[in-house]
Amino acid sequence: MSIEKQREKVVESILGAIKDSRVDLEDISDADRETLAAEIADRVMVTIGGMLDENLAPGAGSETDDGQEEVLLWQGRPFLSMVERYVLTSERLKITGGLFSRDVENFELIRFQDLDYKQGMTERVLGIGDITIRGHDVSDPKIVLRNVKDPEQVYEILRKAWLEARKRHGLEFREFM
Repeated sequence: MSIEKQREKVVESILGAIKDSRVDLEDISDADRETLAAEIADRVMVTIGGMLDENLAPGAGSETDDGQEEVLLWQGRPFLSMVERYVLTSERLKITGGLFSRDVENFELIRFQDLDYKQGMTERVLGIGDITIRGHDVSDPKIVLRNVKDPEQVYEILRKAWLEARKRHGLEFREFM
């Protein structure tokens, strides 16, 4: 379900709670009530997102094949998700999903070909966005990190890690005209 749909459900729930509370709001127009409910919904969603972020435990470094330590650069999860988690190290992007079972995918940074990020209007308000990664993997050439908090900052961390990994492994970009 998209963030916009989730937000709409929260706003509807808040408007229902206001109605059920039987608090006299006759002096407030319908438009003002909807504005109030939307503002409350945004704050509630951001608060819940922050509470879920607090549950991310820092990961430990591990050693790579060439003896260098793999360094944790960033970790996060989709906004309001309890079942998916992203971990970026100096060598790979690890996506873990599942509540009762676990699905783990690892993507080596040197296999990435292109990075982009985008934000819709609601996503900009909430400070989230999607990061799209295109790579060499034939079975899964496109990875989307959905509803990432501070997508521009995460995009830059990912881009720098990708370029550094390519440099470390002796790969360089060549442009053809």
